[in-house]
Amino acid sequence: MILCANFKANKTRQETRAYMAVVESFVSANAIEDTIMVFPPFTALEHISRNVLIGVQNGYPAANGAFTGEITLEQLEEFEIKTILIGHSERRHILGETQEQIAAKFRFFAQQGFAIVYCVGEPLEVREYGYDVLMEYINAQFVGIDLNYPDLIVAYEPVWAIGTGLTASNREIEEVHNALRQTISAPLLYGGSVKVDNAGDIMALANVDGVLVGSASLSANDFCTMIAQATELQ
Repeated sequence: MILCANFKANKTRQETRAYMAVVESFVSANAIEDTIMVFPPFTALEHISRNVLIGVQNGYPAANGAFTGEITLEQLEEFEIKTILIGHSERRHILGETQEQIAAKFRFFAQQGFAIVYCVGEPLEVREYGYDVLMEYINAQFVGIDLNYPDLIVAYEPVWAIGTGLTASNREIEEVHNALRQTISAPLLYGGSVKVDNAGDIMALANVDGVLVGSASLSANDFCTMIAQATELQ
């Protein structure tokens, strides 16, 4: 299983240090073999050897340069970061990233050998049109993406379930994950209001290889509980 904690724009450097101490201690004490990833804000990055993978929530596809407000490869290399989140719906729908921009970002960081957690998902109005329209919408989010990239992880996150408290039903999750599995051999994660109460059931579904957790991962203890749930499924 793969469990990812996405902090988004939450937690200070001090809070992140305290969080990581709890999670790393839990992983070590319980000899966790699942892949655990944490995506803190840029301001909380540190160059420290860890038993948990640290990734970034975004990156600009360049080594460096005149890109005000962006983080490029040069800065990520300083922290030995080699894991990145690309295509998250909040960057698509709030910050306006186009599929062309997302694909360019994917190509650049793939060339640098990054592990890429690539996000896809649909808004509620698309889902309401039915399965065929839903899958057409999701498949369009793979344009320009190398599905054979060896360090690819795909996360399905229905937009209407992110941060809303709404969660796709088990049937809805399996329906999309089963469809994605027809063309994608990479690990498939589910994200969208994943929390302690439902994480175990979601990870037990067919073709679900882990979870990408947002607000519910901000509690180190809750995230550790989800890690324990994944271990119990092995």
